[in-house]
Amino acid sequence: MSLLAVIKSHPRIKKFVHWLIVRSGHSRPRIWVRWFVNPFFHERSGKAIVGRYARMDLFPFNDFKLGEHSIVEDFAALNNGVGAILIGHHVGVGLSNTIIGPVTLGNYVMMAQNIVLSGLNHGFEDINTPPRIQKVVTKQITINDNVWLGANCVVTAGVTIGQHAVIGAGSVVTKDIPAYSVAVGNPAKVIKKYNFDTGTWEKV
Repeated sequence: MSLLAVIKSHPRIKKFVHWLIVRSGHSRPRIWVRWFVNPFFHERSGKAIVGRYARMDLFPFNDFKLGEHSIVEDFAALNNGVGAILIGHHVGVGLSNTIIGPVTLGNYVMMAQNIVLSGLNHGFEDINTPPRIQKVVTKQITINDNVWLGANCVVTAGVTIGQHAVIGAGSVVTKDIPAYSVAVGNPAKVIKKYNFDTGTWEKV
């Protein structure tokens, strides 16, 4: 049995190891984990750039990848505590973006400012328990290649956005968006699609 399997199979050991990694009530790992553990578990290209003031709340027990020539701007916050964050090459994670896994970003994804991608939801069904301490539910968010997300967008858990789609500023994306389309609004709706026969973007 592997060491990881032993830890997972013993609740007390698992609780102790979790305490070693992150303080109770906190959502970021201890500094020794960030400095001495994560570099051996996560794949970060030497050609990628992370802003000095970006908050990288990354844990070794979930995957993290940052591809070549990708940029994480200042004041962005990335957290893979409940799901992997996989970022392709030439991706721009804009100022003050928040990404909570599980999230996958393809190549050449462009994200403006103040965008939220959260694959996490808190339970709320039990009215006798605060939502903050109810069990969390996660669903994969997938943003495919060449997508452009406008400022102040929110993409909710479980959504897939097809390649070369454009999401207008301030939109709330609650359902899948097809490739080669433009979507705007709350909830976001497709208003244009690309016609390959005519080579033009056409209103829906």
